[in-house]
Amino acid sequence: MKKPTAIVIGVGAFNGLGATLCKLFAAEGFHVWVAGRTEDKLRAVIDQIISNGGSAEPAVMDASNEQQVVELFAAANQRHENHEAPSLVVFNGGSFARTPIREMSAMQFEEHWRGGCFAGFLVGREASKTMTIHGGGTLLFSGATASLRGKANYAHFSSAKAGLRMISQSIARELGPMGVHVAHVILDGGIMREHSTAQATLNVRNRPEKSLMDYDAVAQVYLQIHRQPRSAWTAEIDLRSNEEAF
Repeated sequence: MKKPTAIVIGVGAFNGLGATLCKLFAAEGFHVWVAGRTEDKLRAVIDQIISNGGSAEPAVMDASNEQQVVELFAAANQRHENHEAPSLVVFNGGSFARTPIREMSAMQFEEHWRGGCFAGFLVGREASKTMTIHGGGTLLFSGATASLRGKANYAHFSSAKAGLRMISQSIARELGPMGVHVAHVILDGGIMREHSTAQATLNVRNRPEKSLMDYDAVAQVYLQIHRQPRSAWTAEIDLRSNEEAF
C-alpha cells in the first residue's frame, strides 16, 4: 500500500515550525519531502525521521526560484512507486527582519516580497496542478500578524504576508470545488518550545512558557486542518497563546 506524500517548504532550524511539521507528518505515516535552503539543516531533520521509522527525503531549493519549485513537484510526482502523489503541501517560507522604512532599500523590499509572497504563488501554482490532477489535497500557507496589519518598521514583511493571504484566498475560492482544500494559518505571536530558548533572552513579559505558542501544538492544528471533512472546511484560522494580546 502506497504512503501518502507531504511536502513542507521552508524548513530551517531543527526545532522550528517547518521541521516540526515534517516530523509530525512522518509520524502520521506520510512520506515527507523536506525542502529548504540549507542541506545540513534538512539532513538533521531527515535523520531523526528515519531513526524513528519514518520516510523522508531532502529538497535543497529556493522557493522563489521558479525552476527549482517546478523541479521539486516534478520529482515528487515521478518518484512515487511506493508513495502517492503529494496530497499535503505547506508553504512556510519568508524572512523576518526589522528595518525602518527610511533605511529600507528597494532590494530588501523585493527580497522579502519574493521570499514571502512570490514564492507562495509558485508553490501554490504547482501544488494546484498536482492536486487537481490527482483528485484533491490540502495546501496550507503560514501567515503572521503582519498578514492583517502593518507594524512600524516592517513594511517589507507586512506587504509580503498580506499578499500571501490574498493568494491563499483566491486559490481557495478557485479550487475548493475541485477538491483542493486551501487554508491560511495566521500565527499571531511568537512560537517556541518551552525548553528551547533561555527566558532571559526573550522579550515576552518574562513568562515565555505561557506567552508563546509551542511548535508541537501549532503543528497539530495544521494536521487537523488537513483532516477536516469537505463539508466543514476552514479557509483561515488564527492561532495565539491564551496570554497574547490581540
